[in-house]
Amino acid sequence: MMRRRDLLGGALAAAALVPGLRLSAQTPALAPVQTLIEAARALAAQAYVAPTGDLPPPFAGLTYDSYRAIRPVAGRAAMLPLGADYAVDLLPPGLFFPDPVSIDLPSDTGFRSIDLTPDLFDFHERYFDTIPDTAPGAGFSGLRLRHPLNAPDVLDEVLVVQGASYFRAIGRAMAYGLSARAVALGTGGPVPEEFPRFTHLRLHPPVAGTIRLEAVIDSPSLAGHVDMILRPGADTVMDMAVAILPRREIADIGVAPLTSMYLKGPMRAAVSDDFRPRVHDSDVLMVRNGAGETLWRPIANPARVETSALQDDGPRAFGLWQTPRAFEDFEDSEARYHDRPSATVEPQEDWGRGAVVLVEIPTGDEFMDNIVAFWRPEAPLAAGSEHRFAYRLTWTRRDPGADALMPLRQSRSGREHDRPGTRRFVVDFAGPPEGLVADLSATPGEVSGASVFALPEGRGTRVTFLLTPGAADSCDLRLVLRDAGGAPATPVWLYRWTRARDGGV
Repeated sequence: MMRRRDLLGGALAAAALVPGLRLSAQTPALAPVQTLIEAARALAAQAYVAPTGDLPPPFAGLTYDSYRAIRPVAGRAAMLPLGADYAVDLLPPGLFFPDPVSIDLPSDTGFRSIDLTPDLFDFHERYFDTIPDTAPGAGFSGLRLRHPLNAPDVLDEVLVVQGASYFRAIGRAMAYGLSARAVALGTGGPVPEEFPRFTHLRLHPPVAGTIRLEAVIDSPSLAGHVDMILRPGADTVMDMAVAILPRREIADIGVAPLTSMYLKGPMRAAVSDDFRPRVHDSDVLMVRNGAGETLWRPIANPARVETSALQDDGPRAFGLWQTPRAFEDFEDSEARYHDRPSATVEPQEDWGRGAVVLVEIPTGDEFMDNIVAFWRPEAPLAAGSEHRFAYRLTWTRRDPGADALMPLRQSRSGREHDRPGTRRFVVDFAGPPEGLVADLSATPGEVSGASVFALPEGRGTRVTFLLTPGAADSCDLRLVLRDAGGAPATPVWLYRWTRARDGGV
């Protein structure tokens, strides 16, 4: 997995006031240029050429601190105006980002490609001595887009594109959290994961408050094209069209991947002993499948890599959600986990048969992404073919329980101390319990003691039960509350129990 997003565009910078930055909203006609989808098709028809990974001074041999000490200069590589309501920062290479990315910005005659020179950046004297005039072979590592999200005269960060094919966005009153990718290859599989990378980014002039970003991606197994239309706001929405052009047959593709971090929460708090009750960017995978069910799958930090495939035909939506929203849920004033966004993927066409895949990777700290969710088509992608996936990607703080069914509120578990080898689960739903029965199963393992009752002061309905896994190392749990006629009254709660790091339940 890639390192945590601390360096994807640097720390969340203080918003910059930019009086006088606004330009005319009129957009000049663009001269004809090769479209980036054509460039991607031409790339796919050729043998893959790997980047060298070498960087010249002053970008070579950087540490975490020295990389953060390189800052784009305003007017040269930072705060470059794009129409009336956008500006862009161009990000330096170095450390984890050695590979060059070409960047095109709109101009009076079409697009202009920006050349990287060291004078576009400020280098803190604590880490750098003499700065050369040129840096042959170096290119930008990505870009950061700004827009007045929270106040009309402040250009806040809204999107960062940097590192492999990673990007992340926020809406109003949010802090950066989980990331998205253009594509994933081999995630959670038996061979090392392959990371396709952005090689070319092109920003178009803003239109009616939206802005379009195109990108070319490349890797040994595929080339591809990303076409993104961004609409920032209380929710930031992206209309995505991703074209994948395989160089080989690909069975382990991940479409619309979301990447997040989960260290601990009330399902197994003992994983990390610190002052915070929760540490995560996301805590639930939610799926609305083609059968009309809503699936709610709490995320775990297992002792070994776990891969779950939720089979589907024509998925309606899936996403990684951050459900707790109070400061007291996390007690972390620096990380602001309660302000981190959820992200949901909604296909804009029929994706057919396949599976929503969740990969959970063990971690001992919060500095590595260890959770990935994506769509995997049932049929492999043939070499020489072209596949297009259109979807809407929404970054939001909304409550995921806006559903006709009784929403889930929380999930908890802990060892049943007077019954060794047994673990108690607690699942809370909104709404009253009258007439509802629990449809509960474990595969393998034994569930017992199921009880459905009202919580005090109208707090909803609680279901509690015991799991005795026996000799099993993992058990898949499934719970839904049904009414008197047998119809589901709640989303389907799913969870994969695995043994703790000490081998216990």
